[in-house]
Amino acid sequence: MLNGKTIAFLVAPEGVEQVELTEPWKAVQQAGGTPRLVSTQPGEVQAFNHLDKGERFPVDTTVEEVSVADFDGLVLPGGVVNPDFLRTDPGAVRFTKEFFEAGKPVAAICHGPWTLVEADVVRGRTVTSWPSVRTDLRNAGANWEDREVVVCTAGPNTLVTSRKPDDLKAFDQAVVDAFAA
Repeated sequence: MLNGKTIAFLVAPEGVEQVELTEPWKAVQQAGGTPRLVSTQPGEVQAFNHLDKGERFPVDTTVEEVSVADFDGLVLPGGVVNPDFLRTDPGAVRFTKEFFEAGKPVAAICHGPWTLVEADVVRGRTVTSWPSVRTDLRNAGANWEDREVVVCTAGPNTLVTSRKPDDLKAFDQAVVDAFAA
């Protein structure tokens, strides 16, 4: 389904929710796609299992070394620290916004939509997220709904959003479907 497609997973150096990185990553691989870990710094990223340190993952490339043209889609995993860091990094925000400008699919889970807010790409879009991000999304012009996954095609690209790790099965399927289209 995703044969030949390369998907960027944008992650900060520390604070990504491990399961929100690893489960969509596996879904992309199982569908025949190639996931690549993109960060703001080279080296490794530190994942977390909620508040406890998880595994470390090697960075494939940085936002400054690649172009959106190198990828067919973007995944923004959550965790509280991860998107909070990304939304303050100009390179990460630019990289995210360029996927929308190029009309390429984007997926974000949990707190991941914070980066979308900073990139100013949710206005007029229907989304979901972790509940504490709801007000930020609404203030940025999004229509927020409390559903396990929302697929919004009302814009320049397909935008897939989800609330939390419990929703990963539905999120992973929607991600693969959006990237395969």
